[in-house]
Amino acid sequence: MRLGSPRPRLRMIGLALTLVLAAFVVRLLQVQAVDAGTYTAKAEQNRYVVHTLTADRGGITDRNGVALAATVDAYDITADPTLFTREALKIGDGPEQAAALLAPILGTDQRELVERLRPENRKLRYVRLAQRQTPQVWNQIKDLKAALGKKAETDKSAVNVLAGVLADPSSKRVYPGGDLAAGILGWVGADGKGGGGLERQLNGTLAGQDGEVRYVQSGGRQVPTAGGSETRAVPGSDVELTIDRDIQWAAQHAISDQVEKSKADGGYVIVQDTRTGEILAMANSPGFDPGDLAHADPEALGNGALQDAFEPGSTAKVLSMAAVLEEDVATPATHLTVPNRLKRGDRLFKDDIDHPTWYLTLNGVLAKSSNIGTIMATGELGGNQQEANRVLYSYLRKFGLGDYSGLGFPGETAGILAPPDQWSTSQQYTIPFGQGVSVNALQAASVYSTIANGGVRVEPTLVRGTKGDDGRFTSAPEPKKTRVVSEKTAKTLAQMLESVVDDEEGTGTKARIPGYRVAGKTGTANRVDPATGKYHGYTSSFAGFAPADKPRVTVYCAIQNATAGSYFGGQICGPIYKQVMEFALKTLQVPPTGAAPAKLPVAFKP
Repeated sequence: MRLGSPRPRLRMIGLALTLVLAAFVVRLLQVQAVDAGTYTAKAEQNRYVVHTLTADRGGITDRNGVALAATVDAYDITADPTLFTREALKIGDGPEQAAALLAPILGTDQRELVERLRPENRKLRYVRLAQRQTPQVWNQIKDLKAALGKKAETDKSAVNVLAGVLADPSSKRVYPGGDLAAGILGWVGADGKGGGGLERQLNGTLAGQDGEVRYVQSGGRQVPTAGGSETRAVPGSDVELTIDRDIQWAAQHAISDQVEKSKADGGYVIVQDTRTGEILAMANSPGFDPGDLAHADPEALGNGALQDAFEPGSTAKVLSMAAVLEEDVATPATHLTVPNRLKRGDRLFKDDIDHPTWYLTLNGVLAKSSNIGTIMATGELGGNQQEANRVLYSYLRKFGLGDYSGLGFPGETAGILAPPDQWSTSQQYTIPFGQGVSVNALQAASVYSTIANGGVRVEPTLVRGTKGDDGRFTSAPEPKKTRVVSEKTAKTLAQMLESVVDDEEGTGTKARIPGYRVAGKTGTANRVDPATGKYHGYTSSFAGFAPADKPRVTVYCAIQNATAGSYFGGQICGPIYKQVMEFALKTLQVPPTGAAPAKLPVAFKP
């Protein structure tokens, strides 16, 4: 049989090859010339991988280096939902079985785990089951996972339902003391940033700076010969506080017990070094555990000692006495005839108890905490009441009332102190004995520290310094110092405050400490209910320092709205002052001075 001519077929094949080659040429021109930049960018994107290197958060310690907040290794427990399907496990209840095993370990609701392991998006390859779990938790899961895997190898009917459970390295903020100093420390949120207290205020110092690593990958694996780069993470700086852990514990224990006993809304204790202004303790009740916010009372998440404004009551009478002494209006021995009632403006003023006419010295007015005597004494500060108001206001401001402490603490209140030309008729006479003006607990403590420090106010501090990545310690800036009253006035006030505690006529006898000379003042003020804005209940308080003649430590205590037992400051805060002061003096190894008290007269015979 004769074959046809091959030339047409060859021409057809040649034409087809030409067209194919032409298409390749056009495509190559498009890839290498027209769209070269786009494809290069895509190649770089798929080729290079960038991972963030999280910086270690700096720790927080007390003044002796004891850890109050630290960062430890942790794991985020994750899973690949596609490995829990019927197709992957050959069973229909894989998520249920896995959740039943994981829920007790993770402390998570079993139904919630099932929902995450069986998401609506069937193509989802990554879910987070739990965040920041301890290495012990991950080890427990790994051991269980390995045991199930080993059983599945020997028993063909067994299934490893945890095969799709994985873990990502992470870190966790821990607080070794639990609720100790929680109001000061604050907490760290799920995003790794400070959410309250010093954790928030000093977040920039503690957080450090994240780094990154960049490398080439191919097929999901790193290409070691293709180069890469790494920017080292810079750890956060450690922060050393002025707080003494042991004194903080004693203060927190004392105030918590009394708040519970008195069925009160809350309370605070401040302990301050009179010479340096350093805060040795700042305790709040109720408190919270910053490592377990899920079970914390939202209303307790804060630092009431700095954030609550309240009327100080009679502890503020020392401010009035300071003004009277400094202005040479009277001396501790000045005689005042104190009636049972005193009419001023449109009101009749009284003391906390009904009494016959008292014949008191100025020292006795403070010792017996007489409202009427204080009004009479401060009324002599000027030629008329308006002038007296302006003089008293100037001293209140110099002592730090109506202004922030200088700590820069989140949510701190400056209190409420209106200018004297805005004082109502009643405020002109109530402010001298601590009503109609508001402070926070630290402001109240700072007043007594100023007197104890010879009349020089040292701005309070909470931070001693920081230690960076290089290990060098950087001290905090020196606090601001301001002379408020003369050394002579401060010494006289200290002697007068001793009468409050030492004299049988005084209101603070429960604050006595055997072997030590104690200066202090009681306070019982009508309390403004923050919920209604009206007076309801009382603020009970005690403030003072010791040793009275060579001061080293100031302690201030306040309890809000005690509803069981006594509500008088001397009765419920005096014992707290004594308990905390005794502990602080022993901890700091402060010896008694051995000198005899001045024994200023309280009364006179007309």
